[in-house]
Amino acid sequence: MLAQNLTIATRESRLALWQAEHVKSLLERQGHTVTLLGMTTRGDQILDRSLSKVGGKGLFVKELEVALETGQADLAVHSLKDVPMELPEGFSLACVMEREDPRDAWVSRRYAALADLPQGAVVGTSSLRRMALLRALRPDLKIEGLRGNLDTRLKKLDEGLYDGIVLAAAGLKRLGLEFRIRAAFEPEQMLPAAGQGALGIEVRTDRTDVAQALQVLLHVPTWRAVSAERAVSRVMGGSCSMPLAAYALLDGDLLNIRATWGDPEGVRPLVHAQARGAAPDAAAATLLGEQVARELQAKVQLQTGQGS
Repeated sequence: MLAQNLTIATRESRLALWQAEHVKSLLERQGHTVTLLGMTTRGDQILDRSLSKVGGKGLFVKELEVALETGQADLAVHSLKDVPMELPEGFSLACVMEREDPRDAWVSRRYAALADLPQGAVVGTSSLRRMALLRALRPDLKIEGLRGNLDTRLKKLDEGLYDGIVLAAAGLKRLGLEFRIRAAFEPEQMLPAAGQGALGIEVRTDRTDVAQALQVLLHVPTWRAVSAERAVSRVMGGSCSMPLAAYALLDGDLLNIRATWGDPEGVRPLVHAQARGAAPDAAAATLLGEQVARELQAKVQLQTGQGS
């Protein structure tokens, strides 16, 4: 493989820059020359409304895709959970890297665990998924929206606006902030979002040279697991406006995939579906995820009366 001059498009938050620098370092070890192109996305600019009301996860990637399209950048590094399930024509997910801790983390100055909170305590999160799961665990709490990058959210917590907040453990660990984690929610308590903890690298579909250069960073077990998770979300029409969780674990060639749909208002109980089967490749994992999604859809329709 010939060495290339590569430019990485990235958001300018501290976490996004860490992720891009991480990929840059790995590619430089392969002999490539790599530079970063920092960009501010619409998702970073709109902080007074929830993502579900202003366009969803695509707001974090659109400007980066424009940079790819115009040739300003050769690849874009994303937190995979922020990448829409359907990419625009001409773009593809060329690589998924080894997953960091996929769990949600409990962060609080005063309370060691969610169970320690008094009735009516205020918990912050930006995610409809987390809202639904938190309300199922503690319907007596006050769940409030929390936007902004990771540092902004921690600052709001430290200013006393919340009794605790829920963040992705992966981001805290990547920035050396693991000490802020008071407890990690096991998937049995709070099922992660599709792709949580994994980094995805997007390229233009016609840039086969870049896609080839990225194959050395591909982590096959993670690729299979997130293929199943993203299939659940894609079939369910997953976006920021849907409180949906999907998490897969690979054991050899056997994949166990679980999914949960929740009501962010906490009116209806959570709906669950799961499957276990052979997943020797990403295509088989995708089929398993689609199977779980159809089961989940049927249960949701039954509960909401849409299927009658």
